[in-house]
Amino acid sequence: MMQYRTLGNSGAVVSNYALGTMTFGAEATEEMSYAILDSYVAAGGNFIDTADVYSAGASEEIIGRWLAQRSDAQDRVVLATKGRFPMGGAPNDVGTSRRHLARALDDSLRRLGVEQIDLYQMHAWDPITPLEETLRFLHDAVSSGKIAYYGFSNFLGWQLTKAVHLAKAHGWSAPVTLQPQYSLLVREIESEIVPASLDAGIGLLPWSPLGGGWLSGKYKRDEPPAGATRLGENPTRGMEAWQARNDDPRTWDVIGTVEKIAADHGVSASQVALAWLADQVAVTSVILGARTTEQLADNLAAADVKLSDEETRRLTEISQPRVGVYPYGPMAQEQRSRKIEGGR
Repeated sequence: MMQYRTLGNSGAVVSNYALGTMTFGAEATEEMSYAILDSYVAAGGNFIDTADVYSAGASEEIIGRWLAQRSDAQDRVVLATKGRFPMGGAPNDVGTSRRHLARALDDSLRRLGVEQIDLYQMHAWDPITPLEETLRFLHDAVSSGKIAYYGFSNFLGWQLTKAVHLAKAHGWSAPVTLQPQYSLLVREIESEIVPASLDAGIGLLPWSPLGGGWLSGKYKRDEPPAGATRLGENPTRGMEAWQARNDDPRTWDVIGTVEKIAADHGVSASQVALAWLADQVAVTSVILGARTTEQLADNLAAADVKLSDEETRRLTEISQPRVGVYPYGPMAQEQRSRKIEGGR
């Protein structure tokens, strides 16, 4: 059964599984996208995430047309989108400057067919634009009613902390969420980003929760993928490229443990991996991506999977991210700890 949580440190309430729409207009046709949206809302989901660059604006347009035909959904769903990446080839068609974001936000509002976007996210850090410029624009967008809340995606811990404290120092609206890559295969954010988020009351919205499909169990060791899957179509695709993960024994240790627990529960491997992630500290909502309603239904069934403490421990231990001795190793962590009763 779907659970509901506050959107980070805001008062808005969202389901603990969000619908990611990067496939809309690309891997999923408009007809299939409508079916996916209808199925998601029928299952109790109310949090839809998109971005202006998804299918060059087509994802937002599809959602906008769907909303126009589903008047009941307009009041039920919490709508999130992102700006920052290029929608054109000119120097000012990219970034988090006031100039670019003013146009990007208006374009997203138009494509989505709404007067206000519930959550507007900076898709990545911009090393050129002063952070004060970005934050002031976001504050003004909240004040004008164009957005209700804002957040970030792919920020590092220090970047998030700097943004939080700059906003506080100026009396501007505060960020509420951060969207990082996070899964049983990618847990490096636990060293800095998770603590920074907890310190600021920021809610995490993990993307790629199945590690680009690896945690679904559809890839087999030493068998190059083929067919209608992301890696089958492009084995070198992005951070989840097949060769590097296939060559890493940790990948198969994690997948093997996930599949064993899934078999014990009589559920899919995807559901176990998603259930583990949804229960992690600071996580508000896990972003699901689907090409079909069947994929979505399987993923949403994770809401009914309850892992035991022992199963959670096994998954957590087998997927421990590799860290050096310093500054994230056990002895370095001990240096930063303190017992209330004194001593080491």
